[in-house]
Amino acid sequence: MDQPTIGILHPGSMGAAVAACAAMNAADVLWCEAGRSPASVARAEQFGLTPVPTLQELLDRSDIVVSLCPPAVAENLARDVAAHRFSGVYLEANAINPERTVRIAELLEPAATPVDGGVVGSPPVRGKTPTLYLSGAAAATKRIEALFAGTAVHTKALGTEVGKASALKLSYASFQKTSRVLVALAVGMAREHGVDQELIEVASRRTDSYLSEPQYVAKTASRAWRWGPELEEAADTLAAAGLPPEMLRAAASTLARWNDAKDGELTLTDALDRLAQP
Repeated sequence: MDQPTIGILHPGSMGAAVAACAAMNAADVLWCEAGRSPASVARAEQFGLTPVPTLQELLDRSDIVVSLCPPAVAENLARDVAAHRFSGVYLEANAINPERTVRIAELLEPAATPVDGGVVGSPPVRGKTPTLYLSGAAAATKRIEALFAGTAVHTKALGTEVGKASALKLSYASFQKTSRVLVALAVGMAREHGVDQELIEVASRRTDSYLSEPQYVAKTASRAWRWGPELEEAADTLAAAGLPPEMLRAAASTLARWNDAKDGELTLTDALDRLAQP
């Protein structure tokens, strides 16, 4: 089979790195530069992606489109793609709840073939090897698996039901991200009473606990603008299942206190100060 041309929407830190892996098995990887930030341009250049001026050109030239964007805009982006009558494979790989994934699939069908995707792990750079979970039509998921064969992005198919990959992604994210928020609150409380070093010492006896890694609080703060919306999506998924969503909504609200720290370089002290005095 000829190598496919890939379109990436849009090359953020995860999207650009994933697209660069796909480039190993693709004829070309395109991205639309219209309206994107200088940071996006720099990332795309760093990973060797090919710019095109319009979404229409990207869709006309692409066999497979990969959507990796902030959760809030995932449906609008899919709606734009559907309006252009894209007829290839559309990988919906955003951290959104299964109901939204199904709605997006319905928007795109029957012209396009939607595949539900969920990335678990860090961007595939500096030795990191995330797993891309897939669910959807077997032939389409096999094309995605072939696209990432032999790359740092591992793939695993979960069946043909759209929504399964999104559910797995949010199930994991709800634990992993909320746990990091709890670390920040615990260390912040201890610091207020002058016992933060003692807390860290206690936690260090349990190396399997996130609490033993307080330095990660600063990374959590810099990623809060992405993690908060993911937890809101996970909360919606809990509510739809009849499970209480309040814990995840509270964690998302806590993360919102760090929204202005987007991708910044903070110290632990900076992060805790912003958490206490937003």
